[in-house]
Amino acid sequence: MYQYEQAAHAKGYQYIAGTDEVGRGPLAGPVVAAAVVLNPNDVIKGLDDSKKLSEKKRDALYEEINKRALDVTFVYIWPEEIDQINIYQASKKAMIESIKKLKQCDYILSDAMPLGGIGIPFESIIKGDSKSASIAAASIIAKVERDRYMINTSKLYPEYGFDKHKGYPTKVHLEALKKYGITPIHRKSYKPVEDVLNQQIQFKL
Repeated sequence: MYQYEQAAHAKGYQYIAGTDEVGRGPLAGPVVAAAVVLNPNDVIKGLDDSKKLSEKKRDALYEEINKRALDVTFVYIWPEEIDQINIYQASKKAMIESIKKLKQCDYILSDAMPLGGIGIPFESIIKGDSKSASIAAASIIAKVERDRYMINTSKLYPEYGFDKHKGYPTKVHLEALKKYGITPIHRKSYKPVEDVLNQQIQFKL
C-alpha cells in the first residue's frame, strides 16, 4: 500500500498527498473529498478502500489518520453546485480544493482523477484507494465525514432514512422520494429526483 509513496519519496518528493472523493452516486447530500499527507516514518496499518472496511474499522482508522498523519483536509461540494457544474466537475473541484488546503504538498496521488493545472506534479491511479495508502486514507476521511453529515441530516428529515442509505438510491429512499417529495439536500439534476420534481410541478399546475 505504500509503494507509490515510496517511489515518490525516492524521486525526492517530501510531502505526498493522497486524495479521493466519496458521494458521486447518491441522490442527496454533498460530494466530499479529502487529502491526506501520511508520515513516512509512522506507518498506519489496515488502510484500504473505505468501501471494503466496516463502519467500526473506518471510524477507528479515521481517528488514527487524524492523529498520526502530517496533514488532513476535506471539502464539501453541496447539491446546488453539483447541479450547476455536474458531479464529475464537482468531484474534481473538491479534490483540488482539499489539496490547496494542505499546509505543504509537492506531489499528488489521486484516485483515477487527472489533477493538472494546479502546479503540483500528480499521478492518477485507477482503483488507487486499493493500491495507495495515502489515497486509502483520504477515502476513509471523506467517507466518514460524509456519512456523519448524512446521519445528522436524517434528524431533520427522518422519513427519508438518510442515516441508513446515506442518500444512495435504495428502494426505501426512492419510495420516500415519491411519497414525501424532494428536500433541500436532494440533487435536482439526478433523474429520479428530477422525475419527482417534474411530477410536483405538473401537480401544482
